[in-house]
Amino acid sequence: MKRTSEADLRRLVAAARAVRSRAYAPYSRYRVGASLLTRDGRVHAGCNVENATSGATSCAERSAVCAMVASGAKDPVACAIVTAGPRPGLPCGICRQVLTEFARDMKVLLVAEDDAGHVVARETARLSSLFPRPFRLPAPKTSKWAKQERR
Repeated sequence: MKRTSEADLRRLVAAARAVRSRAYAPYSRYRVGASLLTRDGRVHAGCNVENATSGATSCAERSAVCAMVASGAKDPVACAIVTAGPRPGLPCGICRQVLTEFARDMKVLLVAEDDAGHVVARETARLSSLFPRPFRLPAPKTSKWAKQERR
């Protein structure tokens, strides 16, 4: 597992803080920014995007995963999640499951900000401690269609 430097973590938090300001949260007014650091050193960020039908809402963590996959990356080593204070918010169960699809364990940095954007609380956790028993399926077999697509 790649160790993340303090500089990496600062970059990760800065990206999550920046994207949090662009969250679309007209219903809850609870803006969330998340970012993922991949093994190649790139940072991928996402924010929550709410919808009138709550089930269609996209969480920031899953938005960051989508940005990561869309860029061609798939190996996250750390995640930062920035929310409103006074305590850091935790990823929901669905987001925990989605994160473990790409990394069974990684450092998760949780940051809470006040209304002025000042950090009021910061915690670090391991994804494996936040979600110790994720759902797993056996590795998929490569289909003949997937083999043809690679040609």
